[in-house]
Amino acid sequence: MTPTELAERLALPNPPLLLDVRQPEEFAIVALPGAKLIPLNELPERVGELAGWREQEVVVCCHHGVRSAHAIGWLRHQGFVNLHNLTGGVDRWSVEVDPNAPRY
Repeated sequence: MTPTELAERLALPNPPLLLDVRQPEEFAIVALPGAKLIPLNELPERVGELAGWREQEVVVCCHHGVRSAHAIGWLRHQGFVNLHNLTGGVDRWSVEVDPNAPRY
């Protein structure tokens, strides 16, 4: 899902849930509104926090889209069915959707 598509979806009545798999120090620099932070390396022990998300539409993001792609592969094996990767990550979001969002 591109950042522009995500921005449009977030404006709808039932927006997708957002999972950010970056590190806390990255999340502190810039984060998408309403995103839940679970770093990729913590996902296996914290997946229980997402139990109610299994059937929901979820957009997974990171800095450029690589870690989120890995997270999606792992989450699919855990039974999550409606996952999207934020193409280009929060970096592309800051270029295409929110130019005031800090880049790093």
